[in-house]
Amino acid sequence: MAPTLAERVLQGDVRAAARLMRDLDDRLPSAEALLRALWPHTGRAWVVGLTGSPGAGKSTLTDRLIAHHRKAGRSVGVVAVDPTSPFTGGAILGDRIRMQDHATDPGVFIRSLGTRGHLGGLSRSTADLVAVLDAMGKDVVLVETVGVGQDEIEIAEFAHTVIVVAVPGMGDDVQAIKAGVLEIADVFAVNKADREGADRTVRDLQGMLELRRATQRPPPDHDADHVVTGEASPPAAADPSWEPPIVKTVAATGEGVDELVAALDRHLAHLTTSGERAHRDTARARAGFVAILRERLLAGALARLEAEQGRLDEVAARIAARQADPYLLAEELSARLRG
Repeated sequence: MAPTLAERVLQGDVRAAARLMRDLDDRLPSAEALLRALWPHTGRAWVVGLTGSPGAGKSTLTDRLIAHHRKAGRSVGVVAVDPTSPFTGGAILGDRIRMQDHATDPGVFIRSLGTRGHLGGLSRSTADLVAVLDAMGKDVVLVETVGVGQDEIEIAEFAHTVIVVAVPGMGDDVQAIKAGVLEIADVFAVNKADREGADRTVRDLQGMLELRRATQRPPPDHDADHVVTGEASPPAAADPSWEPPIVKTVAATGEGVDELVAALDRHLAHLTTSGERAHRDTARARAGFVAILRERLLAGALARLEAEQGRLDEVAARIAARQADPYLLAEELSARLRG
């Protein structure tokens, strides 16, 4: 009897994984059923996120990290998220081009994704694809975000270790200190450190860390209100027992990459010894569940709206013409959904 698609993924079959990833990105119901079969076999991979401004060199740095992990004997999965055009819906999936050196390596699986309009730097399918790579038996999964700027904080709920990539000469000092994306870092990489201003960028980051220590607060309580209202969950709070190191790198030449890898390995060890990895796994599970639940609730609400009031565009047209009250419609619809 031929193995099922899920069994082939568990055996590390690249073709089966690629097919499942495509179907998951297309949101096919059959793909979700397969993902449920794989779910008990996940939870082993070390998920490392790379975020930072566009042009910071995240893809080149990812390529260097792949090479290091392969040299250490680790299998690697990569999910590289590229921006999607809001007009055509197309994405320039360029990360595969940048990582061609690893294209023929059976220990590396690289998948590019478009954001499809999803905010926060990640595609809505990213979590599913990471789960597939995990089920395949990948030791390390690198998630390179799109680089949308300061609000790119979803990755903090998504990865065990977050690398924030900064470069000299991008943004003023005050902006760097205020940027929420910098507050989620487990490791800072000041890339393109051969440029003028690298030392100043390091000093700015050190200042931000001192400010973070002085103002650090306990993580907020999470409750179901975020699910019901559709409000985004707060980002994961920084781990107060870990001081993020700042490493200068020149990804194009490989300079500083060994030091970056050493910092990442230290963070992995810290996650294990401190119990923080279990905490982050719980945060990842929570964020994933809330995302699934929100999607289900919204789909159900829109289906009921169409049945009772007409298609969303028709309802929106009546709201725009001030013929319908959006607050009353939303309250009535949510009340009926509640019961």
